[in-house]
Amino acid sequence: MGATGATGNALLHSLLALGAPVRALTRTPHQPIPGIGGARGAHGARPEVRYADAADPDSLRTAFEGASRLFLTMANGPAQVELETRAVDMAAHAGVEHVVKISAPAAEPDSPVAVSRGHHAVEQRLRALGLSHTVLRPYAFMQNLLRLAPGVAQGVILGAMGEAPCNYIDCRDIAAVAAAALTRPDIAGGTYALTGPEAVTHGELARRISVLTGHRIRYVNLAPDELRDHLVRRARMPAWLADHVAEIQQLAVARPEYPNDTVSRILGRPPRTLDAFLREHRDNFR
Repeated sequence: MGATGATGNALLHSLLALGAPVRALTRTPHQPIPGIGGARGAHGARPEVRYADAADPDSLRTAFEGASRLFLTMANGPAQVELETRAVDMAAHAGVEHVVKISAPAAEPDSPVAVSRGHHAVEQRLRALGLSHTVLRPYAFMQNLLRLAPGVAQGVILGAMGEAPCNYIDCRDIAAVAAAALTRPDIAGGTYALTGPEAVTHGELARRISVLTGHRIRYVNLAPDELRDHLVRRARMPAWLADHVAEIQQLAVARPEYPNDTVSRILGRPPRTLDAFLREHRDNFR
């Protein structure tokens, strides 16, 4: 699921490269899936595309038919627990043998981050069903840094993290780990926290983008309530999402983040660096 999203789409490419038979599920099967087109896998197989909407149980029943493994990722949102739980239930009913779920750090019942509490609830449902599963808990997606572009154009990055470092990871590395969990028995069944090779403060991020663009970018630290207010009023962000951004930044302050070597151990290569990602997307910040 999530074949058109950043991680799901990258996973689709990874599975095709491995020659794995893959079914791409999307709510818009009539629209081209980014980067796929007429692509073929390593052994000439094309991805199968089917309609699936977690709000439509019948579509899930059809989409999961004959599948042995499910990659489950959905955009964060108020209905996420309900939708992911339905997908998990339908997968179990359809005979899916293993689920690889994208979760979140601090996925605990008493987590200060509401979205993380939701992920914990879905993880608990997987356990209750007795469904074999792998849980991936990536930290901040590098791809989400592209959303900073409007502020960077005005010379600022806003946040509420002070000098706390943040772990960043490229979605393509998350996808590569997911592909391993779907195709390698030695990886399947674990719970993995995923990071890139370094944790970086917002101040350091501003400095690196300044060097990259040749324009001075400064980090402006706000109180959490100030950040929420800005995101809702100026960035037109839904209130629940503004709350989420403030919550995860405060979690990083309360629980300092450090990189780990999980991606390297699983993939046999280092994860992509933040500097490489910023160079790749230099034009977005200009």
